[in-house]
Amino acid sequence: MSETWVNLAERIGADLHLDLTGPGGRRAALTRALRAAVRSGRLAPGTRLPPYRSLAADLGLARNTVADAYAELVAEGWLTARQGSGTRVAPRAEPSAPGRASAPGRAGASPPARGADRPVHDLRQGQPDPSSFPRSAWLASARRAVTAAPNDAFGPGDPRGRPELRHALAEYLARTRGVRADPEAIVVCSGFAHALRLLFGGGVLRGPLAVEGYGLPFHRELLAQAGVRTRPLGVDADGARIGELSARERAALLTPAHQFPTGGPLSAQRRTAAAGWACSADRIVIEDDYDGEFRYDRRPIGALQGLAPDRVVYAGSVSKSLSPAVRLGWMVLPGHLVDAVLAAKGEREAWAGVLDQLTLADFLRCGSYDRHVRRMRQRYRARRDRFVTALAEHAPHVHATGIAAGLHAVLRLPPGTEPAALDAAARAGIALDGLSAFRHPEAPFPPEDGLVVGYATPPDHAFGAALDAVLRVLPR
Repeated sequence: MSETWVNLAERIGADLHLDLTGPGGRRAALTRALRAAVRSGRLAPGTRLPPYRSLAADLGLARNTVADAYAELVAEGWLTARQGSGTRVAPRAEPSAPGRASAPGRAGASPPARGADRPVHDLRQGQPDPSSFPRSAWLASARRAVTAAPNDAFGPGDPRGRPELRHALAEYLARTRGVRADPEAIVVCSGFAHALRLLFGGGVLRGPLAVEGYGLPFHRELLAQAGVRTRPLGVDADGARIGELSARERAALLTPAHQFPTGGPLSAQRRTAAAGWACSADRIVIEDDYDGEFRYDRRPIGALQGLAPDRVVYAGSVSKSLSPAVRLGWMVLPGHLVDAVLAAKGEREAWAGVLDQLTLADFLRCGSYDRHVRRMRQRYRARRDRFVTALAEHAPHVHATGIAAGLHAVLRLPPGTEPAALDAAARAGIALDGLSAFRHPEAPFPPEDGLVVGYATPPDHAFGAALDAVLRVLPR
């Protein structure tokens, strides 16, 4: 018999290719094919096989032929058969990794789990506690959203993103961040990096670009790949030094609500100056509002976009508030940039998934997003308070900055001590960042020593141990 493709999707959840060629009769060919599928891992341990009557009908074989093949493989230990459970691949039949002998007494042992080399304590910045993801509420929104979605939601769609999400975002951002947003001027993307690629990689905006003297190296690399020259601005407790902007730059990239990573908000005077600089000529400010929801000791600061909506691109995402695994972000664009951004977005492969967009729209509309943010704000504030208290007790010579908002703190260290502190952290299994890693190579200020500690990342039960570990590696 020639090769046969068998559609087993309704029975075992996957398509299965059985090669029934070779010497011997049909029973021998079927036995050999099933044994090979198990040995290779295409039929994983625990997989339920179709009833022999169904498989016989699919393959055009006699029922007894399939039943006998099943019985032979059960006898050999490849399969198990129990009343009420059907015929399944035996757990002991899991194959060894190619080229690796099994350990004695552990035939077919699985390879070590991925992530075995993960740090003991993960305190890298920019990551929320993954255990806090609101699974039940997100699932409820997903069910409602998919049930209510119109048929056209599952077609090609609008490159701007689903209208349900754009309208929900317009209402939410206006209410909580003071953003002046028309849903037609919102473009959904997969995060801030994607937004930068669309704006600069797509040729919508051009350099030179003014950036803050401290920022993510990844963003600078992305801009450099797009051929954009960046010029750093000084940074202090009042945020970026807007007075250093010049007529040479065509755009500026700022984090007004919470300078990254040093933590200071852009002062009111400098916010007004930034808006005036953009409005005085054909210039654009890109506002990265990466964690504007999380503030603790200060009143909410509205978005810079509200001062000059025609000159500011407001960008945000759910990577800090929900999870970086939910690849959803947005840009609120000046009207004259919308068509150019949509042209840069191009084919549908670069668009964010519709199901996640519909789910987030419902999550915003029903109030689950607000409830989640308020809950996490309280949790992160409690961690921040615990962190600051412990620091004052055990390392009073180390000053923490940027702690009025956000998910991380900057620990200012004595000059020359950052490399040793990072080495000590690495030896203790602590993953965190040094402040120098975020400094622009051409920054107009001398390097400063510090550690950027993300206190949001560990789950609650592990936070105490992570905090103790950090305190032990600080210079004395």
